[in-house]
Amino acid sequence: MCGIAGIFGIAPNAPLVDADALARLSDALQKRGPDGHGQWIHPAGKIGLAHRRLAIIDLNPTGAQPMSSADGRLIISFNGEIYNYRELKRELEAKGCHFKSHSDTEVLLHLYAQEGTGMLKRLKGMFAFALWDEARQGLFLSRDGFGIKPLYIARNAHRIAFASSVKALLTLPWIDAKPEPAGHAGFFLWGHVPEPYTLYKSIRALPAGSSLWIEAGGQAQESRWFDPAALMAEGKSCGVGLQEALSESVARHLVADVPVGLFLSAGRDSATVAALACELGESAQIDAITLGFSELAGTPADEAPLAQVLARHLGVRHSVRHITPGEFHDWRGQILMDMDQPSIDGVNSWLVAKAAHELGLKVALSGVGGDEMFAGYDTFTQVPALACRLSWAKDWPGFGRGFRKTLAPWAGLVTSPKAAGLLEYGGTLAGAYLLKRGLFMPWELPELLGEDMASQGLESLAVLPHLERGMSGLSRGRDRMAALEIGNYMKNQLLRDTDWAGMAHGLEIRTPLVDVALFENLLPMAANKADMAATPKRALPPEILHREKTGFTVPVANWMGEKNLRGWAKAVHRAFG
Repeated sequence: MCGIAGIFGIAPNAPLVDADALARLSDALQKRGPDGHGQWIHPAGKIGLAHRRLAIIDLNPTGAQPMSSADGRLIISFNGEIYNYRELKRELEAKGCHFKSHSDTEVLLHLYAQEGTGMLKRLKGMFAFALWDEARQGLFLSRDGFGIKPLYIARNAHRIAFASSVKALLTLPWIDAKPEPAGHAGFFLWGHVPEPYTLYKSIRALPAGSSLWIEAGGQAQESRWFDPAALMAEGKSCGVGLQEALSESVARHLVADVPVGLFLSAGRDSATVAALACELGESAQIDAITLGFSELAGTPADEAPLAQVLARHLGVRHSVRHITPGEFHDWRGQILMDMDQPSIDGVNSWLVAKAAHELGLKVALSGVGGDEMFAGYDTFTQVPALACRLSWAKDWPGFGRGFRKTLAPWAGLVTSPKAAGLLEYGGTLAGAYLLKRGLFMPWELPELLGEDMASQGLESLAVLPHLERGMSGLSRGRDRMAALEIGNYMKNQLLRDTDWAGMAHGLEIRTPLVDVALFENLLPMAANKADMAATPKRALPPEILHREKTGFTVPVANWMGEKNLRGWAKAVHRAFG
């Protein structure tokens, strides 16, 4: 897990890459890679790559980056882990490739030399990388299938810059920091900034599961190499059983040259991951971390007591880190500084990552993704049920809008302000999903952002058509909901928050339940949370198996003196200026 960055001059009269500018990009990523740094600038000065290293695989200097191929044709800066790198390395060695390191980075260089951009479908892992091909005079950028690892790009007429964080790119004086209405509107709609937007017009995310080839003259071609919804539409399973598929994924995510710990909650997701990890290793040597909050003590949302039951059941070393309101207020400024893009979530991940760092860990497994892959959220039942009950309303759009305009000024006094939009949005799956997952509603945005920015943002986002496209080709209700959750909430909020929050503490957070190979084995999406939790050879404690779902709760709103996360959202947005 690392940080990558680079600058590419794409115009004949583009300024040569400035070593100081490249160093500023790298310095802004220091927390992502505290174990080392390096940079490379092309002899002609047209491109430069930078790297910050968090050493997890091959701790030796031979694993340092940017890394070049033996013939100097290829240079790579890579963030992430390729869990099947050993198998790929053996295959490449059988074809005559020679290696000078034990790193997964060098495997990428040889695999690209052998297979070109088609290499991506061979990789099992999480990644974002930039690879310069001297022979073809082009730059190849790519992200993993689900977008676990970030990559942001900015360009003007002369240069392209890219980095693992938005805030790193803002250190370059030529980056246009004009606000992007879609990014600001998207944040208030969802509580996160929807991909590919950021808060800035000139900075975009390379979409999850995509690659980008950029020629020396600036011509660019983006390709989508992994599309979860399209695979669900095909419905072709790899034929591996659930227990085997989950165990294989956990085994892959344990590949490391440093100890791997666990985030342990009272939920079935982390419990299943933890149990399978213990089956594959020595449980007494595994550190597990749980957060505790006095505000939640004695309530179903208190994870600590059942996590302790589970820890004893598994035989792991268990630590409970109790967080006080005072600590949150002391750390609040740092949390907002570490937050790369605004989010109403991620505080929980930041806190548990801090606890893991305090234990000396550099890697931890998380149960993120279980609800999306195994239909654990109530959205899978509530959203289709609402759309079915109100399906008649979609044929009367004028009535729905009138109802909303009449009720909106008063709804917040007695119920959620979103209730005013029930008839306007509730009659379709996309609209019902917006009502369920949305933080603020479209009609509320002018008051938050001003009429012009709200209008421009909503026009660019085209929220309902975007959600409909995300379900294209899917007929089963569960598949359509899975596509919405995976392509929106999981990708834009959970995974992004997991990344920045872990990196704030030099911690690599791995997500065995968000894995391309596992996803392909789960097709068609039929297994549920009970099926998942039944896969460990030794049954999980009944208190865990039958616990009512509460989610990973942190009392942020309570600490802020707010009734809900809307107030926290406004505070976060203000912090981003």
